[in-house]
Amino acid sequence: MADTRTPAQRSEIMRAVGSKNTKPEIVVRRLAHRLGYRFRLHVKNLPGKPDIVFPRLARIVLVHGCFWHGHRCRYGGLPKSHLDFWGPKIEANRARDKRTLKSLRSLGWKVLVVWQCQTKDLETLEKKLKDFLSEKSDRQP
Repeated sequence: MADTRTPAQRSEIMRAVGSKNTKPEIVVRRLAHRLGYRFRLHVKNLPGKPDIVFPRLARIVLVHGCFWHGHRCRYGGLPKSHLDFWGPKIEANRARDKRTLKSLRSLGWKVLVVWQCQTKDLETLEKKLKDFLSEKSDRQP
């Protein structure tokens, strides 16, 4: 199937997509803040510059967009056009995510991945976040 946009239009759309301060990330941050937790954002000296870092708790929350990180949900499907580009692109993102998780865990961090689709149900997300952040840490990184 051919792209319904011109190359210039597609380029403009893709240029507007941000990697920080996304709507799902802001939902999780607001929820964590409302629960009384304080955190750091996009810590540069950690692998993958994690989205939300709770240093005192040795916890990290990564907020993944379903499309960009290849989640197997209704939002994570591949587009119908340019599969020769998108297939390898999404797979490379997934491989990078796996390496990042392994690196963070090897440094002693506990990591929770929150998917974009999970930010739609705030009640369930709040419980998940509370449970994750209230666990006793084995050690501080």
